[in-house]
Amino acid sequence: MYSIVYITTSGVEEAKKIAKNLLEEKIIACANIIPVMESIYWWEGDLEEDVESVLLVKTSSQLVDKVIDRVREIHSYQTPCALEIQIKKGSKEYLEWLDNALK
Repeated sequence: MYSIVYITTSGVEEAKKIAKNLLEEKIIACANIIPVMESIYWWEGDLEEDVESVLLVKTSSQLVDKVIDRVREIHSYQTPCALEIQIKKGSKEYLEWLDNALK
């Protein structure tokens, strides 16, 4: 099984820092950054509005807990968003590449 971990960050620089760290540790195969996203959410009883970046990382489902734990350690947020999205299907060649990138 394979997964994407959806992570929100304070901006592109933080997304790159997290992505490079996870790639160097070989716990993800690939990272995609969506530079600008507007977020509206509740935080400590107040309605907040922020501009964030989205970091999508691809990995083996077996490594998701390590990815989330590592994100928690290096992220600037007190409560970072790191959510697993399971991949049920994909092109054979891409999934083989993903496997090889994690070795």
